[in-house]
Amino acid sequence: MTAGRVIDPGATIGTVHLTVRDLAGGLAFYRDRLGFEDLGRGSGGSARLGAGGVERLVLHGDPQAPRVRGTTGLYHFAILVPSRPDLARSLAHLLETRTALAGASDHLVSEALYLSDPEGNGIEIYRDRPRDEWAWERGAIRLASDPLDLDGLLAEPAAREAWTGLAPETRIGHVHLRVSRIDEAESFYVGVLGFERTARLGDSALFVAAGGYHHHLGLNTWGGAGAPAPPSGAAGLREFVIELPDAKGRDRLADSIRKAGVDIRHEGDAFRLRDPFSNGIVLRARAERREPARA
Repeated sequence: MTAGRVIDPGATIGTVHLTVRDLAGGLAFYRDRLGFEDLGRGSGGSARLGAGGVERLVLHGDPQAPRVRGTTGLYHFAILVPSRPDLARSLAHLLETRTALAGASDHLVSEALYLSDPEGNGIEIYRDRPRDEWAWERGAIRLASDPLDLDGLLAEPAAREAWTGLAPETRIGHVHLRVSRIDEAESFYVGVLGFERTARLGDSALFVAAGGYHHHLGLNTWGGAGAPAPPSGAAGLREFVIELPDAKGRDRLADSIRKAGVDIRHEGDAFRLRDPFSNGIVLRARAERREPARA
């Protein structure tokens, strides 16, 4: 892992905000297929979704939002379930509802299912293996994309239990972004925000984390180096939250970002900024009460 400025080790990924063209359809998919709780409407008619009563995903409806391809933005956001039985329940429900999977992988540190929502936003549903089973080699986490044992997963007794939605402890484990340049991504996410580099694949992918996690953020150029940013208001990723353990940690990080010459705005209990690829980022303290999602 890299040395230098280090983000608070308790930092995690919070709520993910998506702009969708069909709000009712998106709400039905995330509630009925994936098992999120409907937490009601936020400002501007947005739909708030969560697990255990905690907001994890907000859908902002805009029927006129441009559809874009080949730009920077969301590769996928990752829903972290608390155990292998919970992953088995999700797989069984996806199969029962005939929800198409895009892939399934054993990453050594985790087991993951991949799919997309009706508007093409990438989704990962995964469970972590215990940290004492993770392997580090010369400061980098050992990752792989081996085939996932789907039969073994479906053999879990939990796969035959009645579906009741996502477990209350479910949260957003990481966000994976499309960027245009890996060196610039590392300069920003490691050099400015202070995440630790946990793995890098040449100029094609970078993984960074806080507190020794395998990754809170993935960044890749698999869609093409030099990809442009999407137009303002495009469908897809609107912004994602980085949660700090407390307000002091949030403010300290915001001050460090400002000193690095990055434009950052203080809005209520949060700070907002954009990475060099126009991905929206919110800094928020975990202990503070969350305000309703903005329009």
